[in-house]
Amino acid sequence: MELAQQLRSLREEHWPGLNLTQAQLGEALGGKGAPLSVALISSWESLTRPRVPPPSRLAAYATLFATDRSVDGQHIRLLDPAKLTDDERASRDELAQRLSTLRTAALAALDARRGTVRADEAVIDTFGSGTWRFADGRPITIVCSALPRPDRGQLPHSDPASPYFVEAYAYAELDALIELYGHIRAVNPLNQVNIRLPDALEPDDYVTHLVLLGGTESNEATKFALDRLDLTVHQILTGDQTRNSYFEVAEGSKARQYRPLVRETSRGTELVEDVGHFFRGVNPFNVKRTVTICNAMFGRGALGVVRALTDSWFRDRNEAYISGRFPDRRTFSILARVPVLTGRTMTPDWTLPHVRLHVWPPPAD
Repeated sequence: MELAQQLRSLREEHWPGLNLTQAQLGEALGGKGAPLSVALISSWESLTRPRVPPPSRLAAYATLFATDRSVDGQHIRLLDPAKLTDDERASRDELAQRLSTLRTAALAALDARRGTVRADEAVIDTFGSGTWRFADGRPITIVCSALPRPDRGQLPHSDPASPYFVEAYAYAELDALIELYGHIRAVNPLNQVNIRLPDALEPDDYVTHLVLLGGTESNEATKFALDRLDLTVHQILTGDQTRNSYFEVAEGSKARQYRPLVRETSRGTELVEDVGHFFRGVNPFNVKRTVTICNAMFGRGALGVVRALTDSWFRDRNEAYISGRFPDRRTFSILARVPVLTGRTMTPDWTLPHVRLHVWPPPAD
């Protein structure tokens, strides 16, 4: 708590007359090419559930606030430590020592409260505090679509009576589930993370942070949530899902349809591009928790929706898009193309306008 107060005080009071925002501080500490998110800065300053910054970030704080030359009008920049004067270097060292002492005390307090369990800071710093970080420490429940029982029965070891039974055969979105579960566990090492099939959900599961994989046809939990959410995006499923199913965006009297792209080859029907939907909002069963929907027409599309915020090549830029487009990150929806190249899912880049099909809510006036 003392470290969080010190960091907030530096930002708000160190330079009188300058209203330094968290966004400006994040840009100064991370640079224009890779600014730190507002959510990350906010987590370090939180007076309820503060996170402990890694030593490298506190060293950057000390350098930034060691000299008034960090301020150029309303622009904030991080100077090269080698260019500091002797007096500025002394100020930096003093501030760095003070922050380091507070950090050591903070970690000791965490250890006393949590025992010997503490998040690996290097991992947390790598993943950042993006959309998949649930900093309140509350349980997270991933609800995965169920494979239809007739299809399940055709798989080997799918009979519960068999000694070779494999329970995971019941999950329809295995690629997306494996990708997402690993990422969520890495970003939230102290949270309880559950994996459930829709028909195995208990009432208590619904009031956690809900992550729903798959649409209404195979995931009843998605249907329950959508019935209570006022979304403009709807998935329309028909008997021939390959050709006639689509996502519909209904706004006012207008309705637009977005369909996956398929083509016929000598080997049969090939998926060229799927349409995927990502939604984050308030859990309709518990307003203190979130609900996240990752859905597409096909399994490859669902994997693409998940990888948009887990893929190490794209997650930072997509998180930056979310932070810039939806400052409060509380409720937003992105319908986007998911390219499929020779049968392999490509991660969508949401920063590209032609990839985004529909974004909600609209920009503020």
